[in-house]
Amino acid sequence: MGIEKLKQDIVNTIRMLERAEHIDFNGHVSARIPGTDQILINDRRASRSALTSDDIIQMDLDGNVITDEGQPPNEFPLHTEIYRSREDVDAVAHTHPKWSTLFTIAKVPLRPVIIQGAVIGDAPIFPKSYSISNTEIAKELAETLDDNYVVLMKAHGAAIVGQNLTEVFARSVFLEENAYRQYMAGQIGYAHSLEDDEINHMKEFIWQPKNIQKVWDNHLSKLY
Repeated sequence: MGIEKLKQDIVNTIRMLERAEHIDFNGHVSARIPGTDQILINDRRASRSALTSDDIIQMDLDGNVITDEGQPPNEFPLHTEIYRSREDVDAVAHTHPKWSTLFTIAKVPLRPVIIQGAVIGDAPIFPKSYSISNTEIAKELAETLDDNYVVLMKAHGAAIVGQNLTEVFARSVFLEENAYRQYMAGQIGYAHSLEDDEINHMKEFIWQPKNIQKVWDNHLSKLY
């Protein structure tokens, strides 16, 4: 995939996340440039709702900006330390999801209560409500993420990873939808989790490229 196409995919991901209210004036998304130790990430100064490919900057894993100008987000170490620790990850999003963050504040476990929740897997909670803006704290976050695809940050947000931006976006959608349904069901009574066999079956059924792409295409159609 060319760099310009990857830049536009980051733009679309961020604008869709903003429209879905998974991020606001903060939040950032990155992608690894294939075959390199460099990433593309949104400039911290750019509006998330009006982002263009001109607002995507190129940088290395030490935080050095490769492009002529641009300012990476303050929390860029969140991205770079995850890429250092996970060779299987080629895309990262830091979101501020409303519903799933509530569970970290209330200290209530987030559980798979709908079939889309089956693909989230374990979502460990990073127990420090800090900005992930230096290497030390970012390494701790990456260790908490471990080999999972989602890590929730106490009273803060989430870091979501995947092999590509489409996966990352779909996981963000499924994470919030599951959290919303769990919260709402809890207002009626106890929100029961899916059974283990249901989780295993639905995880394989839902996490297919055609289904993930459908989520992306549906949200993309609302942008343009």
